[in-house]
Amino acid sequence: MKSLLLIICIAWTHITFGQTSYFPPINGTWETTDPNSLGWCMDELQPLYQYLDTTNSKGFIVLKDGKIVLEKYFGNFTQDSSWYWASAGKSLTAFAIGIAQQKGLLSIDNPVSNYLGDGWTSCTKAQEEKITVRHLLMMSSGLDDNTSNPFCNEPSCLTYKAEPGTRWAYNTGVYSLLIKIIEKITGQDYNLFISKNIGIPTGMKGLWISAQGELYITKVQTMARFGLLILNHGVWANNDILQDSNYFQAMVNTSQPMNQAYGFLWWLNGKQTFMVPGLPIQLPGSLVPNAPQDAYFAMGKYGQIICIVPSQNLVVIRMGDDPGNNEQLVSPIYLDKIFTYLNKIICNPASVQSSKKVESVVIYPNPVINSIIWANPNNLSIKTIEFYNAHGQLLQTIQPKRQFADVSSFKPGTYIALFKDQNHVLIGQSQFIKI
Repeated sequence: MKSLLLIICIAWTHITFGQTSYFPPINGTWETTDPNSLGWCMDELQPLYQYLDTTNSKGFIVLKDGKIVLEKYFGNFTQDSSWYWASAGKSLTAFAIGIAQQKGLLSIDNPVSNYLGDGWTSCTKAQEEKITVRHLLMMSSGLDDNTSNPFCNEPSCLTYKAEPGTRWAYNTGVYSLLIKIIEKITGQDYNLFISKNIGIPTGMKGLWISAQGELYITKVQTMARFGLLILNHGVWANNDILQDSNYFQAMVNTSQPMNQAYGFLWWLNGKQTFMVPGLPIQLPGSLVPNAPQDAYFAMGKYGQIICIVPSQNLVVIRMGDDPGNNEQLVSPIYLDKIFTYLNKIICNPASVQSSKKVESVVIYPNPVINSIIWANPNNLSIKTIEFYNAHGQLLQTIQPKRQFADVSSFKPGTYIALFKDQNHVLIGQSQFIKI
């Protein structure tokens, strides 16, 4: 997979890696970057805006290194107008579940019955107890998605179809139980939980409405704030909002074998196959072929889109009405078309690279048998280390207390170590051979 192999290329060739050094103030003006200063081809901008306009867009934003590079509103819609996220809000809920687990309020590996009690489905008790919170996040509960009301989460609508974890099916009614769980375990309205734990620290202002699939209504810039938070792995400025890096990585990587392009309520690019709502077959290729292969997305009905591109340090936001391409619940084909225009604008590959140099970290002994030690002569502020195999697969994330790590469980082969600071920014890298 190209997205994972990109990590290997970074480590082997010592190129720079995207980072965000800017966060907008909670109240105040969001700083901008002139796209001309990035070497972008601005003569290609109007065709993009024309396409967005003719496909019923309301707002569009592109962030680079946290700053606004492109921002456009259409018709009577303005910077102060609000619109709904539709199912893009599912990805926000996945983040909220991570916070709830971080607080010790739940474990995603516990049965849903632990939090909602018995009888939350029409299944037998034995069937029901096999369904965990993780299954809801993965859309693999095994509950039947063929219902007359796709938003229904009452027991009468939740019937057995397959063993949990064996079938992927997009099911909004089942998803909405995650919100019920948060409200049950906190004793709080979901609006309050989101506002207190995510909104206030980041400046996100919105209203969650529990109707027709759970709707989050915000301004376009609020959606962009959430995208920036995700780009930075749950860190906002110096506030580590989601500290559980293992959960975050699980959220934005393949969660089950049926749909490689689905994490925890996030859509993933660069996989060998993908599935889409309502079509129970695997389709070949990347979900959004013209988007960077390491990109991942929150997507909702009629083209509500948050696109995260870690390798380019970009966030792309689109809000609007039905683009008219016959896609209903999610819009990968529409997003792919947007990227055909956007790629022509971002015509200078160097413009999407961060200016901060990634240092080479010396690991010894190398080759290694059981454990590694690393030198740190420049006093890098190393907070986490990620270990990848030669195929670009993340194997382990640690938070070292000393300059030592146990790799005895790794199979013989070549490995990459990425060293990151407290903001999850890549500051060092190394390669080693395990024998």
